[in-house]
Amino acid sequence: MTATLREIHDVPVLMCDREGEPIADERDAVDLIGNAAYQGARWVVVPAARFDAAFFQLRTRIAGDIVQKFANYRVGLAVVGDIEAHTSASAALRDFVRECNRGTQTWFVPSLQALADRLAGDGGR
Repeated sequence: MTATLREIHDVPVLMCDREGEPIADERDAVDLIGNAAYQGARWVVVPAARFDAAFFQLRTRIAGDIVQKFANYRVGLAVVGDIEAHTSASAALRDFVRECNRGTQTWFVPSLQALADRLAGDGGR
């Protein structure tokens, strides 16, 4: 998986490429977390399109497992991109996204600019 380290408002962020293997399970999350730790990143940015479709179906528990892995290792996860098709089809997913966005650990944002704005205001804890 190709990813590059970047600083956004003095916060080290591991940016995953849009192209590549889908992120489908906890093992993939642990690989991202390990890469982030190795490079000194506090956040990992994953384009929404990189997630396997099952991630957006909460009954599979994949989203919860992946988010929990990031929380356990205290690495932020930013899912960047348009997920409207998924949230409009699932009230549970809409609630999950809303709850994640209230916190400081996992954010679903529409663009890199929206992420930069959040990191500027939140300090990327």
